[in-house]
Amino acid sequence: MTDVIRYPFETPPASGEALEIAEGVLWLRQPLPMKLDHVNLYALDDGDGWTIVDTGFSTKKSRAIWDTVMAGPLKGKPVRRVIGTHHHPDHIGLAGWFQTQHGAELVMTRTAWLMARMLQLDVQELPNPETVAYWKSCGMDPDELAERQAGRPFNFADCVHEMPLGFTRIQQGDVIRAGGREWDIHIGNGHAPEHATFWSRDCDLILAGDQILPSISSNLGVYATQPEADPVGEWLESCERLAKLARPEHMCLGGHKLPFTGVPQRMRQLVDNHHGALDRLAAHLDTPKTAGDCFMPLFKRPIRGGEYGLALVEAMAHCLHLWHDGRATRERRDDGAWLFQAI
Repeated sequence: MTDVIRYPFETPPASGEALEIAEGVLWLRQPLPMKLDHVNLYALDDGDGWTIVDTGFSTKKSRAIWDTVMAGPLKGKPVRRVIGTHHHPDHIGLAGWFQTQHGAELVMTRTAWLMARMLQLDVQELPNPETVAYWKSCGMDPDELAERQAGRPFNFADCVHEMPLGFTRIQQGDVIRAGGREWDIHIGNGHAPEHATFWSRDCDLILAGDQILPSISSNLGVYATQPEADPVGEWLESCERLAKLARPEHMCLGGHKLPFTGVPQRMRQLVDNHHGALDRLAAHLDTPKTAGDCFMPLFKRPIRGGEYGLALVEAMAHCLHLWHDGRATRERRDDGAWLFQAI
């Protein structure tokens, strides 16, 4: 079968090194201080310089790795352009550094750039009232809530370099030239708003960021910034639309894990996995429950420690999708939590 998920590269590049995926396309990695301990980055050879796709966190270690990469695999040629697939800090953390220290042009979708710059400027020493109210609406565990209320929350600026004014906008249907290739731009949503993916016209490569990943599912979360969002619905629409572009011979270069082929099969899996999770959740909501009560049907395992926050916002996203889809009702509990029940 050609429509089978395969991994042409078994071993990722070591820190400070690169693997050539195709002529003019290098695969790099940066470490992340979390369970998902890496992010994939790509360098596209433009002849007199490089376009890089995503950057990693802004840390002293990450900058040192980039210095090693630029002197080594990038052969001392300048990074002239940075493409940000989406606004999350592991992908955009050093974009501002490349702009200010290396004179690079930043290329992103408008929503992704606005989100990144807004969050980078919004530093909080304690969680703001809107965030606390949102956590309560999810049914956050009381001990977890008390601990989070008393401490400094995660701030984008902790791992995202200051971003200067100015970027180049890309949008659905645009074409961009990089690495000796023309790339069609197709926009996804759900994991991040206006997430850009790049489909080569000249070979079988896709630069997918976190929109198409093998073996893991991208987090779909609802946050206090838009507490009634429906990222699950946006994700399903995006996957179904992008699946129409996918061919078995495509090699997908994602933001995490390994490059892979068999993209049509993976797109079906991504859709089916969430429909399955929604059906399990609907069965679980035979009595009223908060999002915080719904980890087991969604993730099939206990959730603890550093995974709790992402699990909570994803559980809320799935509960809200059932509500938006007319498959569940919700009522506000006296403590502010939403109780969802399947219809």
